[in-house]
Amino acid sequence: MFEQIKHNMETIAGVAIYPILSLIIFFIFFLVLGIWVFSYKKEKIEEMRQIPLNEATDKIF
Repeated sequence: MFEQIKHNMETIAGVAIYPILSLIIFFIFFLVLGIWVFSYKKEKIEEMRQIPLNEATDKIF
């Protein structure tokens, strides 16, 4: 089955660019995600961290 797919892919002109392009998109996505995570404000992270605790105490009382 893989031979059929490989043969079909080899007949497409310029198909070698797609793996490179997908790797670049993958790398850029996780690079931007990493920058966003490490630049997030610590106060906002602490506020979101407390949300489950606040909701749990609200339901008890």
